[in-house]
Formats: sequence, structure tokens, C-alpha cells
Amino acid sequence: MTAFFKPAVLAAAAALFLGAMLAPSAWAQSKAELAQKIVQMQQPAVEGMARQLVEMPAAQLLQQAGPVLQQKIAADKRDAMAQEIQADARKYVDDTLPVVRDRALKLAPDVLGPLLESKLSEDELRQVLQTLQQIESPAFRKYSAMGQDLQRALTEKLVADTRGSVEPKVKAFQDSVGKRLGVSAKPASAPASGAAPAKK
Repeated sequence: MTAFFKPAVLAAAAALFLGAMLAPSAWAQSKAELAQKIVQMQQPAVEGMARQLVEMPAAQLLQQAGPVLQQKIAADKRDAMAQEIQADARKYVDDTLPVVRDRALKLAPDVLGPLLESKLSEDELRQVLQTLQQIESPAFRKYSAMGQDLQRALTEKLVADTRGSVEPKVKAFQDSVGKRLGVSAKPASAPASGAAPAKK
């Protein structure tokens, strides 16, 4: 009987060993490792957040500069000064973005990792990681790259279908504003075909 069971025990042990070796890596990782893997996969989002943080003050300053240019700067010098201000904004972004982006990437593991560990269970972390891995798949990347084409196709059809009803409303709105301001508003029309929808 001993001779009979010994091969079976060895076979079972070998099966367990091979199963552990062949199991998906996510299932062999600790909670902390799962959290850090998620943070690593979110690097593009961290970089995007850093860029948005840097560009926000530049956008605000450019917006504030517009009326000042119109009111304070002579028309013949306005375009040149606007280009200089835009060049200053680009230099600010180029100089500042690397510092903020690199710091964000360095801080992310220490800030986001523990937060993920405290808010999500180990099973939930695995589910999030598996979802992110699917999002990183070639098929989903191809679908994501189609975003502008999909939006353009719908926008063109929407503009074509609604132009007749929208243009009179735009004209009425212009006339109303022109009367209130005591000026003659320039004629306008519905958005041109292919134009992106206005951001809300």
C-alpha cells in the first residue's frame, strides 16, 4: 500500500508546484503589490494631471490678458504682443511641466498605493487590475483611438440634421444681444460641419 501511495503523493505535490508556477501573477501578489501595479498602470493619468495642473494658470492668465490687449494696446501692436504673451506661456509650460510631472510620478506610489490598500479589498484590487489590463489591450487601444473619428461622424450628421432649426435661433439670439448693446451684431450661423461640440 505504501508503494501504491508514494507515486500518487509525488504526483499531487508536483501538480501543486506546477499550478503555483503557472498561476497568473496577479493572484500571487500581495495587496501592496497589487496596489502598486495599479499605480504603475495609471502613470499616463498621473502625467495628465500634472500637465493640467501646470497649464491651468497659463490658461487663466491668457484669458485675463485678452480684454487688456483689446482695451490698452494699440491695434497695430496687438497681434505682436499677443504672440509674445503666448510664447511666454509656452516657455512657462515647457520649464515647469518636467518638474511637476517628475514629482507627481515620484509621489504617486507613496500617496496612491496606501490609499488604494485602505479603501479596496485584495479581491477588489485584483478586479481593478484585471480591468485596467483589459483597457491596455490592443483592441481597446484601437477603439480609444477612434474617439475623434466617432465624434466627427456624429457631429457632421447632427449639424446637417439640425442646421435648419438652429440657425434661426442663433439669428434671433444675435439680434436680441445686438439690440441690448445698441450695436449691429455680425451674422453667424450654426456650427460648421465637422466642428467639435462646444465644451460645457
